[in-house]
Amino acid sequence: MVPIILSGGSGTRMWPYSRSMYPKQFLPLVGDDTMLQATLQRLSGVDEIQAPIIVCNDEHRFMVAEQLRAIELDSQAIVLEPVGRNTAPAIALAALQALKNADAKTDPILLVLPADHVIENVSAFHQALSVGKKAADTGKLVTFGIVPSYAETGYGYIQAQGTDEARAVDEFLEKPNADTAQQYVDSGEYFWNSGMFVFKASRYIDELEKNSPEMVKACRAALVAGVEDMDFTRVDKAVFEACPSDSIDYAVMEPLSKSGNAEVVMVPLDAQWSDVGSWSSLWDVSAKDDNGNSLHGDVLTHDTRNSFAQGEGKLLALVGLDDVVVVQTDDSVLVAAKNKVQHVKEIVKQLQAAKRPEKDFHRKVYRPWGFYDSIDFGERFQVKRLVVNPGSKLSLQMHHHRAEHWVVVSGTAEVVNGDKKLVLSENQSTYIPIGVTHSLANPGSIPLEIIEVQSGSYLGEDDIVRFEDVYGRA
Repeated sequence: MVPIILSGGSGTRMWPYSRSMYPKQFLPLVGDDTMLQATLQRLSGVDEIQAPIIVCNDEHRFMVAEQLRAIELDSQAIVLEPVGRNTAPAIALAALQALKNADAKTDPILLVLPADHVIENVSAFHQALSVGKKAADTGKLVTFGIVPSYAETGYGYIQAQGTDEARAVDEFLEKPNADTAQQYVDSGEYFWNSGMFVFKASRYIDELEKNSPEMVKACRAALVAGVEDMDFTRVDKAVFEACPSDSIDYAVMEPLSKSGNAEVVMVPLDAQWSDVGSWSSLWDVSAKDDNGNSLHGDVLTHDTRNSFAQGEGKLLALVGLDDVVVVQTDDSVLVAAKNKVQHVKEIVKQLQAAKRPEKDFHRKVYRPWGFYDSIDFGERFQVKRLVVNPGSKLSLQMHHHRAEHWVVVSGTAEVVNGDKKLVLSENQSTYIPIGVTHSLANPGSIPLEIIEVQSGSYLGEDDIVRFEDVYGRA
């Protein structure tokens, strides 16, 4: 099997910890590994598993590559979506890439997994994968149905009767109301729709072509017109933007399940699964103290029960609270009733309408060369702390509206400042006037730390003109 890891997401449901430029799959929400890393490591021990293909947003490419490197895992490809078009085109891109990578006689079996799920019973998961692979070998399109533990209204459902290991799907159903969800659970015939699948690559493309030929045509053309860029496969933006948007359920699984030919089957999965779709669902899967509280960071409580609290760099104190969520980051604090956390997306909408950076970015922003942390800012100035990884280099660039002062705190800096080339060490500095071409590199073996003071009429990140860039951003 070739794992296809879908690593999209807008970062709205887990705000403020998750942002659009740093969504939840790149965060260590459960355990020390990020959710992407945990998804990949969960496949260790699966028979004949190949290197994965990751499908992600173009903006997230360096985070994906770095997180794979951190767990010493190679990929077949990291396919970059220039725009989101839902799961059906994303899987089509991956299927076409897998067929391209395979030899002419091989029709690879794809294991499609979202990057942000929690599965605690790994052995049960592996057993379900084995059943699913056998069914996919015969040409079936396989989905996994989660054995429901309660009447959840936030998931779609799959109806599948019988006791077979892989059961013919009768129907895919939308998210129900509370009474209907309870009827589903009581019947024993309905399962949560996990969004995980197994099928042959060519089988998926064939079925998608029957229902959405324009989608397949656009995905093929976008890959052909795309380019290989370092570790990444860039599909053509103009072509892919014209691709229809649809989910795999609507585009393939539901129409085929209605054919009556038992071509879509479901494997029941009872493995302590969660899609961690909200702060309350994270509380569900987290370890708790004797009062039912899940506490992360420097947190003190008194007379507080059944709550989730996560602090980042500051002491959090909760007194006399029940069933709340409190999440503090460097630049934001969320306080919500635990049964209302689904509405955090309304706050994100307000941030978007006001064009506030807290929707997209943390105070600490990761870049392919390291990260910067915005320490302070005012009307005409901004102070940042830059950490440049050993051997990394910022682009050769200039700014139209701001000047910059750089002070080396630790490490060694190679600086291009106009016509001058400088080597700066601890406590040394340089000044870069408006409009002067400049770059920064770390030639050493330890991280380079710099304090950067920007001053000028406009300090936005879009005031960067790149001339040369080793990361393909020029």
